[in-house]
Amino acid sequence: MKCRLIAQHHSIFFPGVLGFLQVQWLRCRLTDEYVWTNAEGHIESNNSYRDAVLQFDNSGNSALLSDSITFLVAASKVDMRKFVEGPVDRLQCDIHRYSKGMSRVRWPSLGGMGHDIWFTCTLRHTAGLFNITSFLRVTPATTMSAHQPDFFSWLTIGVKEKISASAVMVLMTRSPSVRVGLQKETTLHCQFAVDHKVPHLTVEWHFQRRGGRRTKLFSYSSHSGQTEGSGVAVKGIAGGDASLTVPITKVSSEGTYVCSVRVPPLNGSVDIALHIIEPPDVSLTTKEEQIPSVVCEANGFYPLDVEIDLFKETSSGQRPEKLGNILRSSHLQHHDNTHSVAAFVWLRPSPQDSGCAIYSCRVSHVSLQGLYIHKSIIGPGCWTWIHLTLPGLVCLISVIIFIAVTRRRYF
Repeated sequence: MKCRLIAQHHSIFFPGVLGFLQVQWLRCRLTDEYVWTNAEGHIESNNSYRDAVLQFDNSGNSALLSDSITFLVAASKVDMRKFVEGPVDRLQCDIHRYSKGMSRVRWPSLGGMGHDIWFTCTLRHTAGLFNITSFLRVTPATTMSAHQPDFFSWLTIGVKEKISASAVMVLMTRSPSVRVGLQKETTLHCQFAVDHKVPHLTVEWHFQRRGGRRTKLFSYSSHSGQTEGSGVAVKGIAGGDASLTVPITKVSSEGTYVCSVRVPPLNGSVDIALHIIEPPDVSLTTKEEQIPSVVCEANGFYPLDVEIDLFKETSSGQRPEKLGNILRSSHLQHHDNTHSVAAFVWLRPSPQDSGCAIYSCRVSHVSLQGLYIHKSIIGPGCWTWIHLTLPGLVCLISVIIFIAVTRRRYF
């Protein structure tokens, strides 16, 4: 559910982090989960979606909206609002219950003797600028069976429930989806913050191709001091920077990268999708054969899908005619897994043709982000016509200027 940032019952838009710190509350979607054991002894669960409010305030204060489920989040040094950057007029807020399973490890910074109850709150920017997840510890804590997972002891949330909580850990990325070309170096952002000095911290990166196995790229344990893999600056982890550098991208680099941070009993992760995008190199040529042809080639592009259109212009000032009798070659895959394809048209002049035409090629590909590569060339029948006529000389000059302008341009 998309939500609009609201403060004091007014819709407002904030240019950056300083403005967002003034936000008092957000509308969110709560995914409530009910867990039980069936007659056969198997665990089952059911999800329901409920409207909720995330209120940034001291836990002792009253809710601003008395008729809604409200999470009253106390002030904290890991306030998720501090990590919001850029335009924030399009936020999606989701709250989920969080289970730590059978773990009985308590969060050290807040005291008390009961067992912690946890929720996560995730802010996603719908334009892909960031994903931020905050771990919320509910106060007061509750009792918990020593022999069952914590989700059997979850509190029941009433229609107008007011839940006091503290934000204790934040995990985020400013690059939830990355597009990069081949043979490039790129950095996948992963940042975290914890409300106390962490004695046991584990950071890991995993990679998974579509339909492939999940492989570990990097791991670091502050408890043992051991590091496996590469790509993350270990010195930066102490300051909350767990970003991964992917060197020299290839098509095989495309997939999902997962940054995981574990601070017992919490284990958070963010997914980052890396897309390899390589634009085509376009050429347009004529071939003087028994039947002349115009050939447009798109070379070295990725991913596979590309569109090629050919146009014909027979007189100045007329809109170019899109040709419908185009033939296409099969795709050629290169050693680096990029592709090439050609589109061509046989030139069979009709009685209505003047004998001279300008041919254009327009190529569209996902790497061009809605734009086109456009190239033009003089038809093979033009040169004879130009030699025989004075108007042809004038036409030649006009054509050269036209090609110079449209040789390679983006619409």
